Amino acid sequence: MSTSPLRHTEASSGSSPGAPGPDSGAQAAACEVRPGTVSAGERSRILVVDDEPASRKGLQDLLAVWGYDATAAADGQEALERSAGWAPDLVIADLVMPGIDGMELLARLKRDLPTTAVVFLTGQGTIDGAVQAIKEGAYDYLTKPVDPTRLQIVLDRALERTETAREVLLLRRQLRQRGAFGRLVGSSRVMLEVMRQIEVVAPTDATLLIAGESGTGKELVARTVHALSVRRKGAFVAVNCAAIPETLLESEIFGHEKGSFTGAVERRQGCFELADGGTLFLDEVAEMQPATQAKFLRVLQEGQFRRLGAKSETQVNVRVVAATNKDPLKALQGGALREDLYYRLNVFAITLPPLRERMEDLPDLVQAFLDEVNERHGRSVRGVDEEVLDTLRRHRWPGNVRELRNVIERAVIVCPDELVRAEHLPAFGAQAAPAATVTEAEVVLAVGTTVEDAERQLILRTLRQTGGNKTRAAEILGISLKTLHNKLHKYNT
Repeated sequence: MSTSPLRHTEASSGSSPGAPGPDSGAQAAACEVRPGTVSAGERSRILVVDDEPASRKGLQDLLAVWGYDATAAADGQEALERSAGWAPDLVIADLVMPGIDGMELLARLKRDLPTTAVVFLTGQGTIDGAVQAIKEGAYDYLTKPVDPTRLQIVLDRALERTETAREVLLLRRQLRQRGAFGRLVGSSRVMLEVMRQIEVVAPTDATLLIAGESGTGKELVARTVHALSVRRKGAFVAVNCAAIPETLLESEIFGHEKGSFTGAVERRQGCFELADGGTLFLDEVAEMQPATQAKFLRVLQEGQFRRLGAKSETQVNVRVVAATNKDPLKALQGGALREDLYYRLNVFAITLPPLRERMEDLPDLVQAFLDEVNERHGRSVRGVDEEVLDTLRRHRWPGNVRELRNVIERAVIVCPDELVRAEHLPAFGAQAAPAATVTEAEVVLAVGTTVEDAERQLILRTLRQTGGNKTRAAEILGISLKTLHNKLHKYNT
């Protein structure tokens, strides 16, 4: 298995019509889902409502040929009766019908089936009414006679929205019942606001910047946004900019041609190509050098880039979600983040709170991690005692939610019965003191010690305190992993 920080976590299957990804031909054909290739197990239900028999039958037959589960109704009343027991994913309805017309049908469907998308059929004389229907909640309208190409496009997009709306509805119910929004856990005020922001931004294609300390769950937020977007069938590609040497970062992001530099023995796709049609998550984006940031900005603006050594440019359709463990404004003021890139990334921003600022979520997080670890390791630990919770509440959690998860996993592994007790916690639990405070107490500096030497001692002793765990040491010190590596290289360690 590759140890590259680039992780291609899903096979892309959401290429847009007429715009296959970088691997064309058979692979593109296998990934692209179009009308006519819908399998029986995943067929979307579409209800056609039209008082004209020929129009109604023709559209129903066309949808059936494309692979949809299509049925029809002759008027609004029949449509409501069929919808009550069948729950269609999409309703295609004539706007002007006797009895219950399109607008009344829309209002009642919104009340009874709020996730079902509605598309109206309209003649030239009723386009104004169709536009008003969209303002009232319809997805779109099609003019008669219906153009099959336009119909395909509208169907794809409307059904995607239906699927997203149902997923959000399910997550809202999950949040009410057990304080979780997908894999995000918490019912504190700050976390509810984060979840609300995710719900707002996910269905859009806006670039997103996530800020928060290491271990707060920035990648989990990015994955949740991807899962609730119309790109969820595409790839989610994550790359940690801080973990890649600067000399290789450009190749990882943009790819390279064979022979473009020493060691380039074959053509390689970069993360932008791998994420075509999906989402690219760039973690620790402020660790990029300014020159690489400039090239990255151009891709965001124009949707095209050039591989290292390539003569032509490649066009991609990618949503970018970036993250940083620094304060974005301070990174901007300090020169770590280019101003133009900051404003391009900061279309929509989410800031994740550290665990110490949302301690009311601690019991829910502990239970969620217990369930996860039990399943992973085949254990049956059902909970923790009050002493454990009190101990966990007193800890400052410099490693945030990631640190808590590791503590719970270790406790479950060493716990011999169904209840985690204080003796199953690591050393910090017995001392009930922040790791950073313990480390600071071990560092004794003589008068006259230079700042550089004091920094060196603190870094090396913190590293010893963590048993050589550089990621943990960087979290305690409040610096990035890349900065820690640079410091150690300077010390020849």
